[in-house]
Amino acid sequence: MSASFSSSSAAGSGQRSIHAWLLLLPALVLLVTFTHWPAVATFIDSFYSTPKGARAAVWVGLENYETMADDPVFWQAVRNNLWFAAATIPASIGLALLMAVWVNERIAGRTFIRMAYFTPTVLPMIAVANIWLFFYTPQYGLLEQVTTALGLPSHNWLGSPSTALGAVTLVAVWKEAGFFMIFYLAALQTLNPSLKEAAAIEGASRWYFFRRVQWPLLMPTTLFVLVNAVINAFRLVDHVFILTRGGPDNATTLLLYHLYEVGFKFWDTAYAAAITVVLVVVLASVALFQFFVLDKKVHYK
Repeated sequence: MSASFSSSSAAGSGQRSIHAWLLLLPALVLLVTFTHWPAVATFIDSFYSTPKGARAAVWVGLENYETMADDPVFWQAVRNNLWFAAATIPASIGLALLMAVWVNERIAGRTFIRMAYFTPTVLPMIAVANIWLFFYTPQYGLLEQVTTALGLPSHNWLGSPSTALGAVTLVAVWKEAGFFMIFYLAALQTLNPSLKEAAAIEGASRWYFFRRVQWPLLMPTTLFVLVNAVINAFRLVDHVFILTRGGPDNATTLLLYHLYEVGFKFWDTAYAAAITVVLVVVLASVALFQFFVLDKKVHYK
């Protein structure tokens, strides 16, 4: 009796397992086909030369990585991307948090303000870049008209190496802050209203309440936003195509734009694969550090 029961239980468990794998199969096929296999293939291609016409790719070992180490444009792109990340990550997160706290209060026109903050997020980056290109255009751009009205000297914001990267960074912050604001706003609305009432009874100021109550409770959201902000800092490249195309003199060349130029402009696919491997490894390392180190400092209750 017990043997027949155990055999039927095992058969039922096996059927459930097969059913579960069949449900997961479509997603697994897509994930392996368009994510895992391309990553493995790119890693393999980075050790081969670029095929040229009838000449097939040959094994070159670490030659592509040695070329990368000696490439001054690559290191310029690394420096630019680090400055870009150092500016966009804290600025977009801080601005998103500030906007979320403000529109979470009962203020006049709250719905309109939320919509205005979120509008840049739904716009394609190409459209955003074209809007800001009008702002930055010398002589007749909006920013130029404002500075002229104030009696300030004319300046080519995108054509000067000293200001081009800052101008590109400002566009990215304007685009991303509204997106991160939505996550902070959703997190703020899940907080228990009694916490604010208790703080008001105790006479706590708004800044003290934010620093001691709201901010610690928002840490899980901040970790999620931080991971996305880091990835976006190395992923955003659309606006560079429209605004500067990496110029002037590679002042705004980011890693992904340099990767595009190497792979599709100079058609050195093997070297582009090596750059891709380095970029993926760096981003994966940062993400793992954030989840396994910073996550331990996050309070979820």
